[in-house]
Amino acid sequence: MTITLEGPNQWSESGSSFGKPWEDLVASFQKAEPNIKVKTVVLPLNSFTQTISTHLASGTAPELVFSMVPHKPHMVHPLDEYLAKPNPYIKSGPGSEKWLDAFRSRYFVQGNPNIRNPEGKVEFVPFNLVGTGVFYNKEAFAKAGLTAPFKTYEDLIQGCGKLKAAGYTPLAMDRSDIGPEWTLRAISGMLLDKHVDRFNDFNVDGKPGKATSATGDPSVTEKARTKAVLTGELTTKTPEVVATLELLKEMWNACVDEQWSGNTEGLNGAVVGLRDFSTAKAAMAWGVNFGVTSMKDVKFDVASMPFPQITEASTPLASGAPPRFGASIGGTSYMIPSTVKGEKLAATVKFLQFVSAPANIDPWLKATGGISAVEGATGAEETSVFAEGTWGDTAPLELPVGPTSVTKLSLYEGWLLGTKSLQEQQSYLQDLWTKGAQQIVKDRKWDNEPWAKG
Repeated sequence: MTITLEGPNQWSESGSSFGKPWEDLVASFQKAEPNIKVKTVVLPLNSFTQTISTHLASGTAPELVFSMVPHKPHMVHPLDEYLAKPNPYIKSGPGSEKWLDAFRSRYFVQGNPNIRNPEGKVEFVPFNLVGTGVFYNKEAFAKAGLTAPFKTYEDLIQGCGKLKAAGYTPLAMDRSDIGPEWTLRAISGMLLDKHVDRFNDFNVDGKPGKATSATGDPSVTEKARTKAVLTGELTTKTPEVVATLELLKEMWNACVDEQWSGNTEGLNGAVVGLRDFSTAKAAMAWGVNFGVTSMKDVKFDVASMPFPQITEASTPLASGAPPRFGASIGGTSYMIPSTVKGEKLAATVKFLQFVSAPANIDPWLKATGGISAVEGATGAEETSVFAEGTWGDTAPLELPVGPTSVTKLSLYEGWLLGTKSLQEQQSYLQDLWTKGAQQIVKDRKWDNEPWAKG
């Protein structure tokens, strides 16, 4: 029989294939199960959500569909029954007695209650994790006499000076939102850590109480952060926010090309400033693990590292918190529509079990830059640090944002280009934080909350 999988292409611009590593993975499954064929339908990135949602709603979806699309629980099969039984492709170790045990519990189900649907059921199986970090050119670092990873922010700033002296742009950047956004997220996550307990006013259900992360640590929800903005507890004059802005600009001046704001060629959502990094003009670049396939033709060895820690050597406001960004089940994951029955359902479950076996999935992970979602698979060396240590944890408090109509780049562009003074930046940013918080209140229907009426 034939089972069909439909979803977006996360690895290339091809409209017909997920790439040779995927085809090799499918071929290995078909060799193990010669009576089952797997057909892949590639959907455009800009329309896959609507396509799959329509198929699910109309009952015309194939056997496997990409999971991150709007749907109702009754439209897909809950997988809890299968996850409680052995995975037949894992002969020993985690997963051999209970399929669920094969997954890295830090990220899937046990470590993340948000994985379950509103009915408390597990709907999908992850093929990998998604993580973010800094790619670097090993050759450039060797030429500059640098050893990676940088341990502190001061090491980073000094390292950028040595890379410039060696003829490189230290950090690739382009005109997308994500370069400034990810840098701010890393810096502010460390500096704002001391305010977490003070702002932690609502639990994950939005009720008064304390919220915790998947790792059990305190966490500030969107509602609690919105309240902090509208009550004036968190402002652009908060010392740690000021320090974040100052460190961001110091890093931009030390590490980023002066012409970064004009770099619009080849904007890539997986690697920031891909053109400059892949041509060895730049020595480092922010990226996600899917970016490895975008760099398959580079002529140097690529490795990765987390953002370094901010210490008191950089600012007396350093909290001592480690750098954190967060890896998650947000990469490649698939679910089975409830219209799939009988032998087709059994065959589809077999495919999900097959790709959850470490020996089967590891070659695909290594070839695509994937981070393993299961115990025992090592994944790609280039991205191994993206989900390791504290860097794999999510920072408990992030900076507020502006209204959805305002890009994240525009929040900080004037400050980074030097067209706004610190005072002007604070005033500009505060206005947008307030408008963004007011929009969130309206969208979430929190208008009746006492703190939201001011």
